Amino acid sequence: MNRFEYVRAGTVAEAVQALGADPSARLIAGGTNLIDLMKYNVERPGRLVDITRLPLDGIEEHAGGLRLGALATNAKVAYDERVRDRYPLLSSAILAGASAQLRNAASTGGNLLQRTRCYYFYDEGTPCNKRVPGSGCPAIGGVNRIHAIFGTSEHCIATHPSDMCVALAALEASVQVGGPQGERAIAFRDFHRLPGDAPERDTNLQPGEIVLSVDLPANDYGRHVTYLKLRDRLSYAFALVSVAAALELDGDTVRTARLALGGVAHKPWRNEEAEALLQGKPATRESFQAAADLIVREARPQSENGFKVELARRAIVRGLEQAAAGTPQSITDKRIA
Repeated sequence: MNRFEYVRAGTVAEAVQALGADPSARLIAGGTNLIDLMKYNVERPGRLVDITRLPLDGIEEHAGGLRLGALATNAKVAYDERVRDRYPLLSSAILAGASAQLRNAASTGGNLLQRTRCYYFYDEGTPCNKRVPGSGCPAIGGVNRIHAIFGTSEHCIATHPSDMCVALAALEASVQVGGPQGERAIAFRDFHRLPGDAPERDTNLQPGEIVLSVDLPANDYGRHVTYLKLRDRLSYAFALVSVAAALELDGDTVRTARLALGGVAHKPWRNEEAEALLQGKPATRESFQAAADLIVREARPQSENGFKVELARRAIVRGLEQAAAGTPQSITDKRIA
């Protein structure tokens, strides 16, 4: 681990200033991802800006929905009664990730900014375009079982690891950020980036900007939701495929549908055409299969992860069926509900 300067920010303005003064500076709150990256020499910040004293850990009513402070821990969000009652999809997704100890430390803002768990990204002895732009992507044609099947480029096929972000994408949250030019809101669908020709950039944050909050809009997705996470073992593992499904039903007819996938792309993956396809359709397996088929039609698997295409298709159908039935997936019991 390299030597670094430590700065504790007392205000958002101080944090923005300290971050902008050094291009290698990094923010630290829970540190559940950054410290690992520093130990592996993937991140080599010259300055750590501690933001844990900023007043950003609240959960407040906002514009008919909820505002989650960037420093609210994952555990605090998951167990908040308002979140569990009005946004059970988010609570379920958070509880499907990491461990209780990590959720007690990890922050909302940090969850949005965590880096990929690609093997090559973490191994500084191998090339990686995300770590060293222009060095290559050995995952393409290499060991790529856990890698992306959607939205890839010739430069990167890494996946985004978050569970929380998959639910936030389905709930159409927005991210409030602050920086040298003031505050602005970023729609969640625009917050993370596909790799394109700049895979080193995970988000559309501008230099010096920090996450202030995540805003959840009012919605009617309180009952017909599910977060389905499929992985190699029951706990403490990243998703091979995950599905956040939310439905508004009018009797047995789908009024609106929101669907996001995790473990399959460089960002939470949504297909709005598939969501539109479900609108006005009966909430049946046939309708859900048609939506799933439309989504996986875009898949571009690699040499070792072709199984994810069929796994995603089946997970989408199962997730939508569970959401329609109002039987959310249990975090501890993976049998079909």
